[in-house]
Amino acid sequence: MDFFPFILSLFLVLHLSGQSVTQVEARHHHHHHHHKHHRHHISKLFVFGDSYVDTGNIKRGLANSWKEPYGITFPGKPAGRFSDGRVFTDYIAKYLKLKSPVPYSVRELMPKHLKYGMNYAFGGTGVFQTLFSGPNMTTQIDFFEQQIKDKLYSTKDIRNSVALVSVAGNDYTFYNVKNGSVQGFPSFVASLINQTVINLIRIKELGVKKVIMSGLQPIGCLPQQTAGTSFKQCNETSNTILASHNNLLRQAINKLNQQTNDTSSPFLFLNLHDTFMSVLNHPTTFNIKDKLKPCCVGVSNEYFCGSVDEKNVKKYLVCEEPKSAFFWDSVHPTEAGWHAVYNKLRITNALEPIYY
Repeated sequence: MDFFPFILSLFLVLHLSGQSVTQVEARHHHHHHHHKHHRHHISKLFVFGDSYVDTGNIKRGLANSWKEPYGITFPGKPAGRFSDGRVFTDYIAKYLKLKSPVPYSVRELMPKHLKYGMNYAFGGTGVFQTLFSGPNMTTQIDFFEQQIKDKLYSTKDIRNSVALVSVAGNDYTFYNVKNGSVQGFPSFVASLINQTVINLIRIKELGVKKVIMSGLQPIGCLPQQTAGTSFKQCNETSNTILASHNNLLRQAINKLNQQTNDTSSPFLFLNLHDTFMSVLNHPTTFNIKDKLKPCCVGVSNEYFCGSVDEKNVKKYLVCEEPKSAFFWDSVHPTEAGWHAVYNKLRITNALEPIYY
């Protein structure tokens, strides 16, 4: 996701078009003290989105997530997760006291795991079409709807379920690669938010109790953006530009909750931007030593984590301690990184509304 070519002009356009690009975040956390009997029983997790939540949907050969050294921490070999180990889905499932839901692609191989829900997320996909031709979010919801029609999940199953949605970063990469104009950027952000809202409403209308939508991570802190400074500092311009996405998304979700007849606020916005930044600003609190430097890197610009040459010689280097690095490769957190993000969300009670 290389925003450098048009980043400053984009910054100006966003200001000129009246887009708010400041991240306005209430800094106080509401601590909910609920009686246990109000707690909603959750038996299933349904997941939609991209590589931050994909647990093995991409077919082997299409992504490095099936190559060594991916999966070295968990499960000990490559399993299609874009990390050395567990990803965001696994931690949300843990919070719900569920096993991680089965990837849609291998649902026939693991029938007994269907009872925990289903993961429809494919790495590389987006709200719209992206560089990767996998099923976008609309198609992922189509898969879900078809399984409900096929009676794989009952009305009661769906009523006791939560949906996790993590998507949009790849849409911005695609916009940039396709040389989307600077002038067209604000309307692209708006169309992305509008379609996301349509998707969230659709998931809710299929009967899901609670829909969790994660905001965009701080794109400017990803190793592919910090490599130019030898992984020393985030690209704040990228972060500022994409703050408009998070602001608009949060506003849209607040509006959805106001419009619904459901007093439990069925849509939950997870502020991944601020959560990532909390961890990156106080890494030692979460036992992270390397906050911006990725653990697994290609030996040169033409190689990535997991690359080998025609003689099968490794063209990447792996750090000694993946559990002390926040980032695994140029885009994705390590298991330790995701664990830190999860812990921060728990400490601030950000996940608590899922149950009510």
